Amino acid sequence: MSKYLRVTAILTVALATVLVSAPAHASTTALPSVLRLPDGFQPEGIATGPGPFAYFGSRADGRIYRANLITGTGAVISPAVGTQSLGMKTDQRGRLFVAGGNAGNARVIDVRTGAVLRSYQFATAPTFVNDVVLTPRAAYFTDSNKAVIYKLALGRHGSLPATFETIPLSGDFVLNPNGLNFNGITLTPDGRALIAVQSSTGFLFRVDPTSGVTDRIGDLVLVNGDGLLTVDRTLYVVQNRDNTLNAVKLSKDGRDGTLRSTVTDPRFDVPTTVAKFGNRLYLPNARFTTPPTATTPYTVVAVRI
Repeated sequence: MSKYLRVTAILTVALATVLVSAPAHASTTALPSVLRLPDGFQPEGIATGPGPFAYFGSRADGRIYRANLITGTGAVISPAVGTQSLGMKTDQRGRLFVAGGNAGNARVIDVRTGAVLRSYQFATAPTFVNDVVLTPRAAYFTDSNKAVIYKLALGRHGSLPATFETIPLSGDFVLNPNGLNFNGITLTPDGRALIAVQSSTGFLFRVDPTSGVTDRIGDLVLVNGDGLLTVDRTLYVVQNRDNTLNAVKLSKDGRDGTLRSTVTDPRFDVPTTVAKFGNRLYLPNARFTTPPTATTPYTVVAVRI
């Protein structure tokens, strides 16, 4: 069997399995394969770590919920703010960077206390600050309504800046005024550039983080592309309304990519993004096709890499 077929077979079997193996450090315990979020929560983004914890934001009211991935239990650590909490990432300093959606802003939250350390107002309507990726020196945010990315340049020892930089996009990217533009964002395998997906066209782009110049990656078309995650040289792309998780093999610099597998799972219900813990991927079900109420249940699905 070829390497390609082995990878596809492993992913397909794993995604159809209800219970998956635990990471090596917790191999004696079967970790929960489904996490229950608060009813009515309306999740969108996810961030994992430090430690066996995942963080979820509410697109309804901005609450932040922390779940223990070993026990499956959790609690709200940051209260409702009246605006959205969408894409998010944590760093090793215990800070959570949160994209603020249609509020056009971002917040940085202390995961120990839930306190807002600093907030940034990037833009006014029409705006949709959708996702964020971290590097050792900066945080980069996408705006699904504008041809820009926003940069928070981190100072010495990761100190938060007083202001932000707006980087115009150029090159292959063309703004679609009638659809969702840059959504998920991640790093190239070599860490030197960014990768973002344009949801309405399904195109993947390599983005120079200094100049904003974009280059389309291959001829891939993954319409409804949402959250992105790079693991080694594999790019995971979530197609939300398609209930699909794709694995794309990237070149080291992220300029070329080949679709290696496309799989789904009966537990998917419009998953929006993906994060990793141990040998598992976690996808929150946003349930966009289900009318939200205060009692609507929401879950997070775990699958093996």
